[in-house]
Amino acid sequence: MNGDRDILQAGRHGAVFGGASFTLAHRLKRLAWATAWLVLARWTPAPMRTWRIMVLRACGARVHATANVYGSARIWYPPNLTMHAHATLGPRVNCYNMAAIVVGERALVSQGAHLCCGSHDVDDAHFQLVAKPIVIGEGAWVAAEAFVGPGVEIGNGAVLGARGVAFTNLEPGMIYAGNPARPLRPRRLAGAGA
Repeated sequence: MNGDRDILQAGRHGAVFGGASFTLAHRLKRLAWATAWLVLARWTPAPMRTWRIMVLRACGARVHATANVYGSARIWYPPNLTMHAHATLGPRVNCYNMAAIVVGERALVSQGAHLCCGSHDVDDAHFQLVAKPIVIGEGAWVAAEAFVGPGVEIGNGAVLGARGVAFTNLEPGMIYAGNPARPLRPRRLAGAGA
């Protein structure tokens, strides 16, 4: 994931947008993308992952050939999505990627999970949008209906339990649950040392 540092560098400290959050051209690109996904991919059955990856790549996403994105997943802006080998965005995942989202090798984002890069500056009278990248490390698991907030890094092998809410970084190899997510114990992977 070292190559991802360049992708994330611009958004590392967050991007603050003045006035309108996005240009008309950007909004039109997103409309074209949403239409393309609806027509070309959303209806496809699970085994057609190669086709969905082709659609994502054609629209600017950097998705490894062995990754998997379910047709019911919602990706806000494909150029801000990077997925490594065997990474998965499961059914009904909401990938609200106003900033970069990187999903590491063998990482799994389960059904109904929400990856949200955007928030608002509550101390700004104009309530401006603030977007920060999300990184999900190798072998990590974001369980069903969990929420990952702006700027969060989920360490390699970490687990965010079902309906857990992460607004701070999760340490590698730890299991978290709750709202806000709290560490429960280290993850013990059977056969990891073999």
